[in-house]
Amino acid sequence: MVKWFIRFSIALFLLFFGVLFGMQQAHHGMERMRGYADPSFPSVIQIEKNGNGELEAAVFGQTVAASDLQEKKETIQELKTFNLFSELGRQLADAATAFMETLLSLIGRAFD
Repeated sequence: MVKWFIRFSIALFLLFFGVLFGMQQAHHGMERMRGYADPSFPSVIQIEKNGNGELEAAVFGQTVAASDLQEKKETIQELKTFNLFSELGRQLADAATAFMETLLSLIGRAFD
């Protein structure tokens, strides 16, 4: 099962980046066909160095910054602080586990 999951993950990773690479190649092909770069058609992935020497990335024309990722991470952590359904599911699973352990121990005692 682990071997299959690793193969599946690698295949998914390759397909994802293959799609991005293909889109980038199509973008370059359209530029060559037109003969000029049209700013209304942003590149799929664009990586540049800014004045501070930091790398800036843009995906489909939308800039992606580490600060944006940090803000999203904090937002997700705030959302994960308390999720009623997750807590109810966890308590239900704990109760079912305790019930089955008790039931199996009673059955085991009955056969001894």
